[in-house]
Order: sequence, then structure tokens, then C-alpha cells
Amino acid sequence: MLDGSGDPVAEVPVTDRSATYGAVTGADGVTRCPWPGDHADYRTYHDDEWGRPVVDDVRLFEKASLEGFQAGLSWLTILRKRDNFRAAFAGFNPAVVAHFTDADVARCLGDAGIVRHRGKIESTINNAARALEIIDQFGSLAAYMWSFEPDSPVRATQDDIPATTAESTALSHDLKHRGWSFVGPTTIYALMQAMGMVNDHLPGCDLHAVVAAERAALVRPVPHVDPATTP
Repeated sequence: MLDGSGDPVAEVPVTDRSATYGAVTGADGVTRCPWPGDHADYRTYHDDEWGRPVVDDVRLFEKASLEGFQAGLSWLTILRKRDNFRAAFAGFNPAVVAHFTDADVARCLGDAGIVRHRGKIESTINNAARALEIIDQFGSLAAYMWSFEPDSPVRATQDDIPATTAESTALSHDLKHRGWSFVGPTTIYALMQAMGMVNDHLPGCDLHAVVAAERAALVRPVPHVDPATTP
């Protein structure tokens, strides 16, 4: 089984799989995508956050940064360290993180509450500075990212959810061109899922319609200029 970021998670008992298009009904009576399993914190993340549209720049930078830290790890590991990450990275405010120094890198490397990977820590600091450039050029990080929004087809089963798409590859390439790192196409598709740019809750999942309604009501931010026409 795969979780929302493409990582294997253990199968857990469920009460019913009938007529749920791959979603599973747990003992609490809620029908969900299968990847949260029986982890209470994972279920809360699935129910309250995953796929809900995000247009706040700080929250988007946090999501992009944590997806980068997740590379090679389980998303559940990152989720359980998220509060520590927020403390270490000034709430993921890019205007603050962009000015981190070597002393901040050393502080993060000594923080057992986060993933102590020098490359990912330095990448987050670099990406914060690049995010500020995007905000200056396009008006907001949200406006820039949402301009890459694809059509959001309904995925019939978990096996139908791709690891990458043409749009995640395009956004990945554009971010790399702008100097970002740890933003490969798979990482970016996981970001698209998490930020609600696509709705990959399965059709039998109780949250699918909730997310669809929020996406339908969302006023998409519009960039000052088209990223496709700017260097």
C-alpha cells in the first residue's frame, strides 16, 4: 500500500471495503483513503489537511520544504517531527529563513527533533531566498504555484494515483531553473496533492467531496505575469 507521498505503509484491518472504490471504512465509521492506516495522527492529517486548498505563502513554503525533507523517508516520520521543524525553521517564514547563517545550519544539525541532513537544511535556506524572488516577481508564491494547476481527474483506486505528472514535471523543472533544490517531479506531485492543487482522495473516501467543494469555491491567486513567459 502507498501513502499520500508514495511511501509504503503497513496494511491494517478495516471493517468494510465494499462499494468504496479502494477506500476503507475504519472502526470509527469514517471511510478514507487506505494510506493513513490505523495511525490516529495520520488519520487526522488525512481528514483535516491533505488535499485542502492552500494559498498562504508561509504554509506553502512549509509544505514544499517538508516534502523535500521527506525524500527517502516516510511522510509519517516528517509529520511527527513537524512541530520541531517549525521551531527550527522560524515557522517556515521564508523572509526569516532566507537570512539563516552558518550558525543556524549548525544549530539545525544539532537538533535531534528534525531530520539532520545538511544538504536538505541548506536547501531549505536557499529555497527560502528563491521563494522571495518568486514572490517579488509574481506577487505571491501561491500565485506562481497555482498557475501550474492541472486538470484533476478522479482516481478510481490507489493504484491509479501517479507518482509524477506532466504538470509536476513542468513545475519541478521551472523551480530548478529558478535555483530551487530537492524539488524533483515526485516531490512536487506530493506537494500538489498536499496543497489541494489536485484532489487525489479516492471517490469512495468521505473527504473526496469535501475537498472537491473547497476546490470549487477557491479563488485562485493570479500571478502578476505568466511564469511560462518569464525567464
